[in-house]
Amino acid sequence: MTTMPLDVVGIGNAIVDILSHADDAFLAAHGLAKGAMTLIDAERAGALYRAMGPAVESSGGSAANTIAGIASLGGRAGYIGKVANDQFGGVFRHDIRAAGVRFETAAAQGGPPTARCLIFVTADAQRTMQTYLGACLELGLEDIDPEVIGHAKVTYLEGYLWDPPRAKEAFRKAAAIARQAGHKVALSLSDSFCVDRHRDEFRQLVDEHVDILFANEQEICSLWQVGRFDEALQATRGRCEVTVLTRSAKGSVIVAGDEVHVIDASPAGQVVDTTGAGDLYAAGFLFGYTSGKNLYDCGRIGALAAAEIIGHFGARPQTPLTELLLAQLR
Repeated sequence: MTTMPLDVVGIGNAIVDILSHADDAFLAAHGLAKGAMTLIDAERAGALYRAMGPAVESSGGSAANTIAGIASLGGRAGYIGKVANDQFGGVFRHDIRAAGVRFETAAAQGGPPTARCLIFVTADAQRTMQTYLGACLELGLEDIDPEVIGHAKVTYLEGYLWDPPRAKEAFRKAAAIARQAGHKVALSLSDSFCVDRHRDEFRQLVDEHVDILFANEQEICSLWQVGRFDEALQATRGRCEVTVLTRSAKGSVIVAGDEVHVIDASPAGQVVDTTGAGDLYAAGFLFGYTSGKNLYDCGRIGALAAAEIIGHFGARPQTPLTELLLAQLR
């Protein structure tokens, strides 16, 4: 990866998504927690893959989806994540580069295969994710290029990275480099079950390292262990520079000091698949933020990007987001 200036560099689990329709009976029969992301081993991944219906395979991973969205909006984006030197690794590398993202992380040689996430989408557009991390576990300190982090306005980290121990070390290194360079650190909490696993460490991260925090309603309530969104919002105030809270059809709330912005969800047609909605909201927000927009407009761009992604299968834009943004501004 070159050291040209970047708007955002994302660091995350480089995953190939395998999406299939399923019903609640299938989820129950296979013991899947609806709407959650669960980590599984290679044997379980193989069994579920054999049991699932016809599938669509596409590059994914939470932070990678966000970074691809930023590139689709015209932003300068880079990504750091580990894949193996295998077929799925080649698919991931091709797709993210084709999206206009700079991706130069060296492939793992030998060891576990490229990660995959089996996503079961039910008729209510909820997605239940079973993730085999594979080569993601190999991401480590050596993959964090100080020049790249130092040239990015924002370093964006996904909470899922807190599961693999070596990635956790890389996470801390990247945050320290960004802070030393005078740039911003953003964190997505990723999943309420992820928050449950790492709550105390996440609270410390938010207080000590994070400038911009992204969370949905369930994640922020889990972080502060409260039952109501309003309580979570109050608990969050003053903990970091900007907090972005998404609430699905209820829109989003952005908190920064004494500022509170309530953003309506953008109109969407039929909701087909909510996979990636939060990731693309973060893409829109960060694109606006690094372009110098005010926080309200950042939220509006985020809502626009999220609306596009829930209208089709998969977590990468099918319509260039620059076109949608220009249409909104007319």
